[in-house]
Amino acid sequence: MNMNKKIIEIKNVTKIYKIDSLKVNALNGIDLEIDNGEFLSIMGPSGSGKSTLMNILGCLDIPTSGSYLLEDEDVSKLNDNQLAEIRNKKVGFVFQTFNLLSRTNITGNVELPLIYSKGKKSRSRKDLISEVINSVGLAEWVRHRPNELSGGQRQRVAIARALVNDPAIILADEPTGNLDSRTGEEIMAIFQSLNRQGKTILFVTHEIDLAKHAGRIIYLKDGAITGEEIIKDPIDAQKRLEDMPKLEDKINSLGENISL
Repeated sequence: MNMNKKIIEIKNVTKIYKIDSLKVNALNGIDLEIDNGEFLSIMGPSGSGKSTLMNILGCLDIPTSGSYLLEDEDVSKLNDNQLAEIRNKKVGFVFQTFNLLSRTNITGNVELPLIYSKGKKSRSRKDLISEVINSVGLAEWVRHRPNELSGGQRQRVAIARALVNDPAIILADEPTGNLDSRTGEEIMAIFQSLNRQGKTILFVTHEIDLAKHAGRIIYLKDGAITGEEIIKDPIDAQKRLEDMPKLEDKINSLGENISL
C-alpha cells in the first residue's frame, strides 16, 4: 500500500510526435497530482490530448520530457519491458470496446493478466478469478464467451480482468460509450463501489454527466489542462438506477398498453 497521499505526480510533461518533418505537440507541460483513492474524470474534445495523457498515465507510452511518479517510482524513463511490468502490476485498463478474446470464456479472459504475473500459484489464481468475477455479478456466466453476453456483461468482464492483479489504479477510457443509459449507469455504480473500497479510478470521458460521477474533473484542450472542477456532491449511480426503469418494466408497461 502506498503511504504517500499522492499516488500520481506528473511534472511538466510534454509529448511530441514526429510525422516526417512535422512535429505535433500532443501535450504541452502538463502538471497533475492525483490522490491515492481518488476518483478523477478527464475531459476534453477530440484532439485535446486525452488519449496521449491516458497512454502516459497507463504506462503505455513515456513523455518526451518531464517526470511521472507512480507510487513514488519515476516511470517516465523506463524501457518497454519495464513499462510492461509496471502495467501488469499497477494498472488495470477498461476500454470502450471491451477488448475481450472472442474464443475464450469469461474465466479465460479474466485470467489473462495473471498469465504474465510471477508467483501466482494455480490455487490462488483460481480463487482470485472467482473473487473478481463474483464482485461484478457474473458468477453464473463463467463458462460463457463474449458473444454470448450483453454489452454490459462484457464490460463487467473487462472490469474483472482489470481488477484481478489488484492494481494501484484503474484507467477507464470511455467505458460506457457503447452502452445504453441504464447499463452505463450500472457500470458507473461498479466504479463508484470500487472507489469506495479504496481504488484509484481515472475516468476518461467527453460526457459531463458521466464526469460528474467523480469527485474531481480536469479539463484538457490543445494538450494543456485548462481548468479543474471539484464535485462536492457527485452523482450517485446507485440512487439514479433506483429511479430508472428496467427493460422488463418497459416491456410489461408496453404490453399493458397494447392489451388496453
